[in-house]
Amino acid sequence: MKKNNPTRFSSAVGEVWVMLTIKVKYCHKIFDNQGIRELTNALLFQAFERYDINHKKVSFDRDHIHMILELGIYSKPELAKKIKGYVAKKLFTLEPWIKKKWFWDSGLWNPAYDCRSMSDEEFYSRYLDKQAYANAGQKQLTIY
Repeated sequence: MKKNNPTRFSSAVGEVWVMLTIKVKYCHKIFDNQGIRELTNALLFQAFERYDINHKKVSFDRDHIHMILELGIYSKPELAKKIKGYVAKKLFTLEPWIKKKWFWDSGLWNPAYDCRSMSDEEFYSRYLDKQAYANAGQKQLTIY
């Protein structure tokens, strides 16, 4: 979708959309729990707002999350670190039993992540719709 008013940053104009995938450490299937999934989703949207990250789609599978995001002023590692750090800290603060049950003295996320530029946004969007807990057709606040 082409914007009439592209995003403007400092001395550059444009936009780069990426698909970011983050996976739970030890492949624990924590997103099978609807409460954890919904809280994590809410925390993701708080992170997007806090760091001014434009987003198009978020989709959960049993042990990982896919997101279509605008890279904005961040590098790929910075984008992943901001989202992973914010969500993990808040989730463990709000629900400390999650850390005690599954993660002991460890972090929530696998240190690896996948952040790729999208050559075909429709392809990636369909891929996200096929995840176990996809919200296909859900209207998001950014649409309004």
